[in-house]
Amino acid sequence: MFPYKDENPTEHPAVITVAIIVANALAFILIQGAGAQGPLARSVCDLGLIPGEVLHSVRPGSGVELAPGMICMVDAVPKYWTVLTSMFMHGGWFHLIGNMLFLWVFGNNIEDVMGHGKFLIFYLLCGTAAAAAQVFVSPHSVVPMVGASGAISGVLGAYLLLYPRVRVHTLVILPIYITTVALPAWVMLGYWILLQVLSGLGSLSEIDKGGVAFFAHVGGFIAGLVLVKLFASEDALKRRPVQPPPYYRYRTY
Repeated sequence: MFPYKDENPTEHPAVITVAIIVANALAFILIQGAGAQGPLARSVCDLGLIPGEVLHSVRPGSGVELAPGMICMVDAVPKYWTVLTSMFMHGGWFHLIGNMLFLWVFGNNIEDVMGHGKFLIFYLLCGTAAAAAQVFVSPHSVVPMVGASGAISGVLGAYLLLYPRVRVHTLVILPIYITTVALPAWVMLGYWILLQVLSGLGSLSEIDKGGVAFFAHVGGFIAGLVLVKLFASEDALKRRPVQPPPYYRYRTY
């Protein structure tokens, strides 16, 4: 399911949400070569988070082939700053666009109830918690972790807690047709986090081999649920619109 808009107006412009989207797009174009194989592989290796490196749990010089002839090796001196830089790196155009779409739909409302500065701190803390969760379950992995989805998962957790009944317009692509559905946020986001948990559990046997960092999504989501009330102002929470009863709309193509 791909959300493309919600029925949840805001009072203030989403300055930080837009800035994060722009920063991710510029990083992908200017640092990652817009997805060109060489720059993409180098940026993932240099700026991605390697669990085994930051935990000193693997031998320096251990590595993985990211592209033909491009071996990413574990450094003797851990690059702890990659906890932050990895949030702004992506593995390709679809990875980037998918993440930014979720941030665009859900981020503005969370920024609206927190304020610009608090939202930025909240976003980075959720991303850090997401990275920690994935490192915890794959401590010996030498595969770099990249992507904003852990931090964005925190935004989704906050949204679910604050706006469970808001309708989210979602594109659903099935094998025989495409449909759009307006779902309550608790249905759409509840399905999403359940999918992450089940997929993560199903991937445990190959957790160190790469793929989607499902436990980063779960960790970020939980962080968002926990942190949102600490960052959202009481006045803003009281001014939240009363949500109408949920209903479902769909169109089939």
